Amino acid sequence: MSQAEVSYSCGSCAYPLNLSSSNRLTSGSGIGSEYQKSVKKGFISFLTVDLSRFTQVDEVNCFPVSWGRYRSKTKLLCRKCGVHIGYGYGDSSALCGFDSPNSSTSAYRKFTVKIRALQPSEEC
Repeated sequence: MSQAEVSYSCGSCAYPLNLSSSNRLTSGSGIGSEYQKSVKKGFISFLTVDLSRFTQVDEVNCFPVSWGRYRSKTKLLCRKCGVHIGYGYGDSSALCGFDSPNSSTSAYRKFTVKIRALQPSEEC
């Protein structure tokens, strides 16, 4: 059984989010049981997203998550209707004043999207 590539749109307004199933982090990507747990919780993860399709709201936590690492969480909202789609995760040490502001704080490591916030795109 062959898997076709799927593009996703906002589940609320059908705005194309340029999310592709080929960019998903799956068990084949070396994640395994972590992937299965996130799907059970209603989330799927992507390696990359088109940030121009989202409104971003930063949620910075200036307390170390583990061993001096600071983690930012950016809420991703649909650019058209504003519904919450998911989160982008990265390091936020510069935003907390611990590193130089010239470090790349917008380099996300992972994007987590709510399954219920998506629908397959109607592309031919």
